[in-house]
Amino acid sequence: MKEAGIPFRLVETEHADEEYPKNLSGGDIARYLAEHKSDSYTRSLEDKQVLLTADTIVWHRDKELGKPANREEAVEMLMDLSGETHQVFTGVCFRSNQARSSFFAVTDVTFSRLDSQEIEHYVDQYKPMDKAGAYGIQEWIGHIAVEKIVGSYFNVMGLPVQKVYSELKRFIDV
Repeated sequence: MKEAGIPFRLVETEHADEEYPKNLSGGDIARYLAEHKSDSYTRSLEDKQVLLTADTIVWHRDKELGKPANREEAVEMLMDLSGETHQVFTGVCFRSNQARSSFFAVTDVTFSRLDSQEIEHYVDQYKPMDKAGAYGIQEWIGHIAVEKIVGSYFNVMGLPVQKVYSELKRFIDV
């Protein structure tokens, strides 16, 4: 946001659970979670303030790969992603005193085939338990495993900055 020239400040939100209706899939899950986070912010906004909340998920073989619960689950997720293409969806919600708007962005990410030693090294060294799909594209695994990206790199990092910028301009003009 800073590099895009968008002034901002971070605020604490109430913890919002990451449960969602089971009939949702892909981008609709990410958008729902971003809206849910927005709803959990109960402090009042000042005029001209815009609250931005976001949530990122990894979608592979028609299921969400959330944050792994432990090392074994992280290794299993990365084994599933190895040699495959998956989607990364980020839902974003804007809210002001006058309006609310939400959207999602999608990026296709193709991993090369990884062996178990590479996966275990990454999990043990980088501890990706706080990351959807058990990886951070900006970390070592992104350098050695990502063969192809179709869409926004920043979306895979957790915020599709270009789309946020263009949608925010539209939101403010409403």
